[in-house]
Amino acid sequence: MMELTRKGEYAIRGIVYLAGKQPDKVCLLSDIAEAVDVPPTFLAKIFQQFSKIGLVKSYRGTGGGFMLGRAPEQITLLEVVEAVEGPILPNRCLAVPTDCERSCSCNVHPVWQRVQGEVRQVLGGVSLKDLVNEQ
Repeated sequence: MMELTRKGEYAIRGIVYLAGKQPDKVCLLSDIAEAVDVPPTFLAKIFQQFSKIGLVKSYRGTGGGFMLGRAPEQITLLEVVEAVEGPILPNRCLAVPTDCERSCSCNVHPVWQRVQGEVRQVLGGVSLKDLVNEQ
């Protein structure tokens, strides 16, 4: 994955919005979806994924909704992107190196590894808090 899908874009919009709210405030999914211009059903699926891995906490029933699972400075853009898009792979040979019989002798393979490492480093160096402060 080198290009962010719509799902990835929506995920970032939704969780950055949540990160900008008071830490103990539970936000309705419908409010989040409206504020970030994302279809509620789509955002619900994304936030269910986030909930499974602890990026958000979900609350059911009256007054239910979502809040961040950890402090905004403790959640990186890398975690958010990989939660919905899967691992960052500039080339498929990095997914399962044994699938490519040339990965040992290929001169480009180390370049793809470096690209992967640098993209992960950049995304891992940006927290939700950084993104909220940018707005």
